[in-house]
Amino acid sequence: MHYDGIVVGGGPAGISAALTLRRRNKTVALFTGGLEDIPLYKAKQIDNYPGCPRISGRELLETMERQARQEGVEIISGRVTALMPMEPGFGVAAGQDFYQCGALVLCTGIAPAGVFPGEKELLGRGVSYCVTCDGMLYRGKDVCLVGFTGQTEEEARLLEDMGCRVKVFTQQGKKYAVEGDGRVEALTVGGERYPCQGVFILRPATMPDALMEGLAMDGAHVAVGRDMSTNIPGVFAAGDCAGKPYQAAKAAGEGNVAGISAARYLETKE
Repeated sequence: MHYDGIVVGGGPAGISAALTLRRRNKTVALFTGGLEDIPLYKAKQIDNYPGCPRISGRELLETMERQARQEGVEIISGRVTALMPMEPGFGVAAGQDFYQCGALVLCTGIAPAGVFPGEKELLGRGVSYCVTCDGMLYRGKDVCLVGFTGQTEEEARLLEDMGCRVKVFTQQGKKYAVEGDGRVEALTVGGERYPCQGVFILRPATMPDALMEGLAMDGAHVAVGRDMSTNIPGVFAAGDCAGKPYQAAKAAGEGNVAGISAARYLETKE
């Protein structure tokens, strides 16, 4: 399916960017892994978001999502696993589905930790971020699921239904490392080794440069200009993934700027 713009991330930055694109009459899909995985969702009370005094993070996010739906944003529940340039535009892989768009806005938040040792080297060689995509490849095999999201239990059951033998790890304070010579052979957790053929890693947020090859980073953040543009024409970033401070009001403002910039980019291609 093709959209004018695709927004990755359902927090204030992503909703703001999607709304701005819709107000400029663009078709928009927004991908979200679920509101409960957004750190703001857990805030009991927010006192510095204009116009919404003493609102909880959950109430604010639910109100934003409801508004986006009412404005015609197509909200798709699912985790984006890869972003790639195409001619024209971009391709977005999510689960077993593939989408296309003319402009991308990345609002992925901040990954709570960097990648595990061995993770990048063995990505696609036993390391996966998508149970739906790759689970059947490990039918009858031992797999480890490292899950820090609200969907961890559901994804573990799905792997079991596919015929995998699953060990689940959910503690974020542990030290994890993926081992293997060309293919995954084991996962080490807190110094203990668990032999396996596959490792599935589910995080609330994924580092943007792990999703899109060639994306310029500034430390842990996407490098952006004042118009929220990245080094890749047609790709914009906003919110926590674009830098501190990690505040809802700042994220919404940057999302608005990114939406405007994405709309202008699309209009130059018409």
